[in-house]
Amino acid sequence: MATRVTGRAATATVDGGGVVTGWSVAAERLTGFGAGRVLGRPAVELLAGEAPVALLRAVVRHEPFTGMLRLGRSEEEPVAVELGAVPVRTARGEPAWVVSAQPLRPAAAGSAGPGPVGPAPAPGSVEERARRRLALLGEAALRIGSTLEVERTAEELAEVAVGGFADFVGVDLLDSVFGSGPPSSAGLVFYRVAQRSVLPGCPESAVVAGRGDVIVPDSPMARVLAAGRPLRSDYRDPEIRSWISQEPERERRAEEFGIHSALLVPLTARGVTLGVAIFLRHRSPEPFDEDDLLLATELTARAALSIDNARQYTQQRDTALALQRSLLPSRTPRQAAVEVAFRYLPAGGREGVGGDWFDVIPLSGARVALVVGDVVGHGVPASAAMGRLRTAVRTLADIDMPPDELLTHLDDLVLRVDLDELPEGGTAWAGSSVGATCLYAVYDPVTRTCSLARAGHPGPALVGPDGTVLFPELPAGPPLGLGGLPFEAVELEVPEGSVLALYTDGLLRASELRGDPGLGLDRLGSALTAPAGSLEDLCDQVLSSTLGPDAPSDDVALLLARTRSLHTQDVADWALRHDPSEVARARKLAAAKLTEWGLEEASFVTELVVSELITNAVRYGLPPIGLRLIRDGSLLICEVSDGSSTAPHLRRAHNDDEGGRGLLLVAQLCRNWGTRHTPRGKTIWAEQEF
Repeated sequence: MATRVTGRAATATVDGGGVVTGWSVAAERLTGFGAGRVLGRPAVELLAGEAPVALLRAVVRHEPFTGMLRLGRSEEEPVAVELGAVPVRTARGEPAWVVSAQPLRPAAAGSAGPGPVGPAPAPGSVEERARRRLALLGEAALRIGSTLEVERTAEELAEVAVGGFADFVGVDLLDSVFGSGPPSSAGLVFYRVAQRSVLPGCPESAVVAGRGDVIVPDSPMARVLAAGRPLRSDYRDPEIRSWISQEPERERRAEEFGIHSALLVPLTARGVTLGVAIFLRHRSPEPFDEDDLLLATELTARAALSIDNARQYTQQRDTALALQRSLLPSRTPRQAAVEVAFRYLPAGGREGVGGDWFDVIPLSGARVALVVGDVVGHGVPASAAMGRLRTAVRTLADIDMPPDELLTHLDDLVLRVDLDELPEGGTAWAGSSVGATCLYAVYDPVTRTCSLARAGHPGPALVGPDGTVLFPELPAGPPLGLGGLPFEAVELEVPEGSVLALYTDGLLRASELRGDPGLGLDRLGSALTAPAGSLEDLCDQVLSSTLGPDAPSDDVALLLARTRSLHTQDVADWALRHDPSEVARARKLAAAKLTEWGLEEASFVTELVVSELITNAVRYGLPPIGLRLIRDGSLLICEVSDGSSTAPHLRRAHNDDEGGRGLLLVAQLCRNWGTRHTPRGKTIWAEQEF
């Protein structure tokens, strides 16, 4: 219900729909329009001419506005005014505006219309205090909530209110805001997250900033939180004196600095109690009045909403980051093909944690797969989608697919899963993997080659043993989930001691934001070729050079791999005829090589494995047949290849079966075994640990 605003200031109130709900006497004198003619009408009808764009923008964004306008008057020409509009919220949380107007020229003398508003308000007058409060609200609207950090938002409230309004401001938040444990049995646990004073160092405060404080149940702060209403108190009040007498340190400081008036306002937003804001006066002789209590309530309401936004953002970011880190490898698996170092940096902006990821996957034949990827979006959905993609890649890698085939299957999987989970009537979902990018590389330390394919992802960097850096050209391939387009693999020769650098686009984003996309690659190349004590140091060097001191604007995943090689003395190859008599010859060749390597204790198991695999190749496979033994650290790898693409299957033989036990024996005697398909057939491999 609209009410008439009394007072000498030329002010009005407007609701969120732009309708005038309050009209002061000074506004009536300025325009000649009585309250009966204005209340309930659109405020824009009071303007002489079109509303300026800046005012309309401020209304849409619910931001403060100050500017020169012309107001219509009932019996005279329009008057030029300096108009100030400050967004506020009603007790019900509904948006509203407090508007003030100051004429830039006096009204014409002798007119039948309204006279001039009068001289400037005297210091300390009601009008002057009203203007100061309006200015403070405007400053609060501009300064409070500039970040999504809880502590900084509390500091902004204290900075705005101290000096012009209060002599000391403290912001205490409940420990539940920070996700702490159960409450203390002694009372409510607060944390003083911010405090400001007109005195250097806040000497009147009995609580150190950043420390906890236990409040007894009968304290004013506890009563304010229980009632959910602000409190204006005089330190001479018997109830206040009774409470403060139980707090010797507070009592001493109140007497030392002459604290005489206080406002306690609960910080409440979206039905959640966050803490309490404390306003004190000790240098200003005037105590707080009811208008001051209303102003403090409005200031605190603004801060509480911003603090709650920051709290929710922090919780969501921490959840997404915890999920992201739990899904990323904390350490790389043991393998001898490459030395690995990696870094993951979450985005530092408001968007939150993204879906960047990496992985190192040991493969058969002493090979290793290196993977980096990037999921579109931020937050928990992106982290969840990243986890699904990483799991899918590891599953497909276990089948030993070439990079281009793996990306093709991954693309089909993303497309199928996202279509199955598409909401009814929707076009996308928050955890979609469509548009994700991926780079998949397989390095073979025996042949010293690396096969790579990418799906819309930035290509790798390759630093040779001589320090030269290259950015190999790879067929780009479409991002995952688009379907219908092929992926192509490229094979590179990689000398021993080279460094492969795989990364996400966040590593180069800082340079792109500066308007020079090529600068990021130049910095990356320079950092990779600069001297570094270790691969870990090189990781830090790359991040420092490409990102600078600021937090990255997007997630960054960096994976560095220094290649090793298996020398000829650790690998033995034999070509075998498609003849059953070759089984005995293969056993003898394997036993002789193990003796040469000093692994006689592995001869029995190895001869049995070779015999079973060669027998299967001769009986069910096609020529050519080959046998290869690889000594990789503490692993002995036996590989038998043939020209057939039919893969064997492990089965349990019955008591009366004459065959079918060979692969079961291999599986029982070896640590791991499997099949990988090649362009010329297949390879059956088995690993022993010695």
